[in-house]
Amino acid sequence: MKYFKNCRTAEELKKEYRKFAMKLHPDIVGGDGEEFKAMQAEFEKLWGRLKNVHSNAQGETYTAKQETAETPQEFIHIINVLIALAGVEVEICGKWIWVSGDTKPHRETLKQLNFKWAHKKQAWYYHAEPYRKKSHVDFTLEEIRDMFGSQRYDQKQKEEKKLKAVV
Repeated sequence: MKYFKNCRTAEELKKEYRKFAMKLHPDIVGGDGEEFKAMQAEFEKLWGRLKNVHSNAQGETYTAKQETAETPQEFIHIINVLIALAGVEVEICGKWIWVSGDTKPHRETLKQLNFKWAHKKQAWYYHAEPYRKKSHVDFTLEEIRDMFGSQRYDQKQKEEKKLKAVV
């Protein structure tokens, strides 16, 4: 394993993919297409092994009762599209992807990616499987972060990388 050395869960694997995609994507200054493809192939291989292994915010791992239907290609496609969106912040919380920031210009793109708008949270969310709420409790985004952990990425990182390449 060249890229995903210490990934024990699907969430860790997704977070690492997002990090490497920001670094290696050919559309980002300094990105290498061949290295990006190699990283994607490694992600797909590991996804088959880790797709049902998850963790909570306390770091405890567990195996999902029901096998996920999400494919690595779906996640790869979503992240590759999100990388190109300016002014948004992408956050991975457990099995969910949340997008906030200046999302209004990207509304149609997010809808095409099957993101839904969470009015109370003022953010877009994506979940691969059909989601059924089991209680009447509405959690804030902060409570969701506390339960499942979170990794945030924003386009400022991409912009800083472009500035460094120009200088």
